[in-house]
Amino acid sequence: MIRDPKDLQRYTASERANHWTLGICFILLALSGLAFFHPAFFPLSQLFGGAVWARILHPFVGVVMALSFLSIFLRFRSLNRMTEADKEWLSRAKEMIDGNDHNMPEQGKYNGGQKMMFWVMAACMLLLTVSGVLLWRAYFHFPVDAVRLGAVVHAAVAAVMIGMIMVHVYAAIWVKGTIRAMWYGTVTRAWAKQHHRAWYRQMTGKS
Repeated sequence: MIRDPKDLQRYTASERANHWTLGICFILLALSGLAFFHPAFFPLSQLFGGAVWARILHPFVGVVMALSFLSIFLRFRSLNRMTEADKEWLSRAKEMIDGNDHNMPEQGKYNGGQKMMFWVMAACMLLLTVSGVLLWRAYFHFPVDAVRLGAVVHAAVAAVMIGMIMVHVYAAIWVKGTIRAMWYGTVTRAWAKQHHRAWYRQMTGKS
């Protein structure tokens, strides 16, 4: 792909690698987790070499995902602080969904919807990690009531996260030019000006 030298860098190679590591881990965990959740999904365990290997690998992949998200959280938490402009953006999100985003409040590197998802995902990851530790009986031996509670929380939070990631992927495909940022690390100036105007002005120094 030929890229314009005037394109803006949105993500570094390290940030993209962090994102894709998290994404791959999430897919593996979702597939193996569904295999444990209901008999109808049990054949998915064959993707991991059978049920035994799926059960062994699931928590270890979970540790990698938790560490990957922690890295992302530390990198981007300051950029995801909610502002008054973000709250206004959220209150008018229907305009953007309807395709009328030209008069939306100016946004920085992330818009209100992305910031809200960031914090919800952070809460979900915390719950998923803690409940996952409760279920990791090969290494930990918590009271059976705690294990049962962990199982319920783990399944419920995982379902929420699967739904959120589906929305995340759909939004990335729907907003043309967004996926390119995670493949190549850059976006066009036109894309930045339309979707993240405050960030565009910050990056270019233009009013």
